[in-house]
Amino acid sequence: MKYKIIADSSCDLNEELKEKLDVSLIPFKIDVDELRFIDDEQLDTTDLIKAMKSSPNPTRTSCPSPGDFVEEYKSTEAESIFVVTISSPLSGTYNSAILAKNMVEEDEPHKFIHIFDSKSASVGETLTAMKIHELVEKKLGNLEIVEKVEKYIKEMKTYFILESLDNLIKNGRISKTKGLLANALNLKPIMGADGEGNIKLVENVRGTKRAFRRLVEIIGETGEKLEEKILAISHANALERAEELKKAIEEKYNFKEVILVKQAGLSTAYANDGGIILVF
Repeated sequence: MKYKIIADSSCDLNEELKEKLDVSLIPFKIDVDELRFIDDEQLDTTDLIKAMKSSPNPTRTSCPSPGDFVEEYKSTEAESIFVVTISSPLSGTYNSAILAKNMVEEDEPHKFIHIFDSKSASVGETLTAMKIHELVEKKLGNLEIVEKVEKYIKEMKTYFILESLDNLIKNGRISKTKGLLANALNLKPIMGADGEGNIKLVENVRGTKRAFRRLVEIIGETGEKLEEKILAISHANALERAEELKKAIEEKYNFKEVILVKQAGLSTAYANDGGIILVF
């Protein structure tokens, strides 16, 4: 079976995963004041971080259009196309992918196209793409792949810790008063996904080191059968901290694998400088 995995550029990959999965990434556009960044391999996230820090205004992101997906669907010879998008409550990407599917299926009804709403972002999309690849390698049929991947997404846990709340304040996701109070008290909120793809506060912890220790504890409190699972960590300009977290997790738990990737543009725009996202 010829197949293709397509994702938006929130799907963060390292070089090994790029080669293994061969995922086609459709880029977001990121605007900071008059500067426009295209979230592709040419984007330097240090330039994006510098621009965000320098601006008092919110960072704006534009999701891929239906036309972007149509072009990608039509350019592949694969009969089976599996698409992974960022959580639908966070972006219109899922709807764009669905609209494109409807358009292409009218002209090419022989193609099987399924859109997965990851209910997550960053390495949540990465793990979803990895699961698709694993099931295709086992030569499962399209409908069985869809069933198993949808179940996998439903069971997935997403957490993140932000070093800076500036972007959340600028974008109105938390009030300026609450943000300033959190900064004054040195509170590091542990955030997560609520199971439907929305962002929720898990806990407020005082101090970065305590927050990361607590995050490691939460993995054990909320996860099951960890030895059967892969855990993925992505970081925004915070390699040392991500490696320390990876080491702490590997010392405490027996995951099948723990992978580490650098965030690309879209994830960096959300997580900001120093942000860490963890999914399993």
